[in-house]
Amino acid sequence: MNYRTDLTLELTEAAGTMPGIHSDCRTVEGVKVTRTVIDNRAAAARIGKPQGEYYTLEMLPFSDSAFEPENCFEAASDILKEMLPRHGGVLAVGLGNEGITPDALGPKAAARILATRHISGELAEKCGLAPLRETAVIAPGVLGQTGIEAAETVKCLCSALRPAAVIVIDAMAARSLSRLGNTLQISDSGISPGAGVGNNRPQIDSAMLGTKVISMGVPTVVEMRTAVADLNGEEVAACVSGSMIVTPREIDLLTDRAARFIAAAVNAALQPHLHPSEIEKLF
Repeated sequence: MNYRTDLTLELTEAAGTMPGIHSDCRTVEGVKVTRTVIDNRAAAARIGKPQGEYYTLEMLPFSDSAFEPENCFEAASDILKEMLPRHGGVLAVGLGNEGITPDALGPKAAARILATRHISGELAEKCGLAPLRETAVIAPGVLGQTGIEAAETVKCLCSALRPAAVIVIDAMAARSLSRLGNTLQISDSGISPGAGVGNNRPQIDSAMLGTKVISMGVPTVVEMRTAVADLNGEEVAACVSGSMIVTPREIDLLTDRAARFIAAAVNAALQPHLHPSEIEKLF
C-alpha cells in the first residue's frame, strides 16, 4: 500500500539502503539532525523525491508545554545559513490557507519574518537596525482564495525582485503519527504545494524561478489510512478511504509554535546581528 508523506526521511527508511542516497546523523542543541542527499535520478525516481539535499530535525513536540522555540531554533538557523547564498536579497513565502488551521503554518510564519526591503540603509542606521539583509515576505494565499496559483505569484515576484534565494514555508503530511508536530524538514529541492493531501499544485523550485529555493515544513496531518496502519496494521488500513486526513487536537498550539520556531530560524539566518527576542518585539 502506498502511504502519502512529504518527509524524505520516511521515504528513505521505507526504501532501505540504495545507491544514490546517502544519510548521516548528528545532534545539535538537543535536536537530532539527519542529512540525506539524493544524488542521482534513479534513486530520486524510486522514492519519488527530487535530487537534492534534505535535512530532518527531530525535537520535542511543538505542542509540548515544555517546548520553547528559543532553546533550539539555532539548529535550523545554522542549516539555513549554510544553504543560503552569502549575499543578495531573499524572498520568504508562506504557503497555505490561514483559515484552515493545519494549513496555516506558512502564513503564520511569514507574519513573523522581518521584512526589510523597504528600509533604506540610512533609516536602518537611525533605527539601530543596520546592517539589514534585504528581505521581502509574502503569503500569497491559495488558488481557491485568489484564483492565482501560488507558483505564478512567486514567479512574478522573482522576475521583479530578482532575489538571490527564495525560502518557501508550508505545512506537510507525515506517514508516522510519531512525527506529527515534532519534525522540521529543510531542503534545496523545492516544494509542491498541497502534495501531502493529494492536491498537487505546480512545483516551486529553482528550475521554475531561476534562483535558489529552500523549502521548510512541519508535518501537521496524517492520511487516515496511514494512521490506521500505524495503529492496527495494513490489513485494516486497506478498508479505509484515502481521502480523509487526521490532525492532532492541539493543532492550534502546534501550528503557532512551529510558525514561531521557523520564523526565529529564518530571522536569525537573515539578520544574524539581531537576536530573535529583539525581532519579536517588532510584531
